[in-house]
Amino acid sequence: MSAPDVAALLAELERSEPEFAEEARTAVEWLTGGDPLETVTQLDVCEFLWYTLPLKVGGDHERLAGSLGRLLRLGGLERYAELCVSATTLRILRTYATEGEDAGTLAYQAALEATGVLPPDVPELQWSTIMGPEELGAHVACSAALELAILAGDDSGRVALTRRWLTEPRAELGGDNWLHRVHGERLNRWVLGRGPARRELAQPYEVRLHAPVPPQQVPALHRLLSLAASESLPLRLAPSPEALRLRELAERELGALRRDGARLTITSEGRRLLLSPVAMWEAVTGLLLAPGEHEFEVSAREAALLLLADGTLMSPVELRRRVAEVVGGEGWHPATGLDDVAEPVDHLVGQLTALGLAFGDELAVRMSTTGHLAALTALRAHALRPRQYVNSA
Repeated sequence: MSAPDVAALLAELERSEPEFAEEARTAVEWLTGGDPLETVTQLDVCEFLWYTLPLKVGGDHERLAGSLGRLLRLGGLERYAELCVSATTLRILRTYATEGEDAGTLAYQAALEATGVLPPDVPELQWSTIMGPEELGAHVACSAALELAILAGDDSGRVALTRRWLTEPRAELGGDNWLHRVHGERLNRWVLGRGPARRELAQPYEVRLHAPVPPQQVPALHRLLSLAASESLPLRLAPSPEALRLRELAERELGALRRDGARLTITSEGRRLLLSPVAMWEAVTGLLLAPGEHEFEVSAREAALLLLADGTLMSPVELRRRVAEVVGGEGWHPATGLDDVAEPVDHLVGQLTALGLAFGDELAVRMSTTGHLAALTALRAHALRPRQYVNSA
């Protein structure tokens, strides 16, 4: 049965309890945004009561919530009406009023998580805090599914249900699934993100990055960790600059080796990588565009990967020049051009050559076959990352 028309409910409330009608009208307009009441979910109601109402709507918030509850009860939406006057709602509204926005927001987030209708992050998708239309649609659909599962007593778990809801083909999407839609939206946003030179460089990758790359072997790192697992490595032995760089990378960037006096021994993390090719591949490709670095450095490294990933042979000087052009066009406008991008680009090339993912010297740099796949994996993970608000604190 569909929910009654909002106008009809407001007219009924005007007749029965006219003192609450105007506030109910204000609240329901904020809640629905003009959409039919039958489209409202528990998540919508909670977000309105615990976030939108105290931060964006003027007036007596407790009275507004109570007036909305009266309207919803008239429409037969008892569960949602109870939320309007629940102890949780009153506590959160009073927290905003007495302790301020930060305390109120923390109370809202904790209460929302406790409802069970907030879709959790899953291996295939970490939700953004800034969502595009497709991701918002997926989030709303998953939340509604979680709400129904709770009502039906389904104890299969939020993660399992969310994964199923995201990955199963859906008739309302023409046989597509929500995960594919969200990934497509993020890839498109990534391609169109910044500057004409960067867009031209990224455009050919939009289709290529849709499908995940199967994990690959990283023989150089596997040999090093295998040797360290069987016997510790003397620090003095460095048969080549690449071998020395690989040891430094394994120790300082991957945490797979540790110093023990004059020797290097394998760590628990190193053993985990050695036992799992998937974990090793994820760790190695995760280094190439590490999110902890300064955003300018990540942009420079990303541009370098885009330039190298198709197997083009390029001199280090030409690579730096092209990267400087791309990041300059993104709005960074580095003051000294090549000098600004040299460090992040050289660091990336050093990682690639040490891991056996590229061949490079002072004359030329070129990706290996495995390096090409590593670059695609790193670019895909970067393109599909969630958009989050920047904390300015």
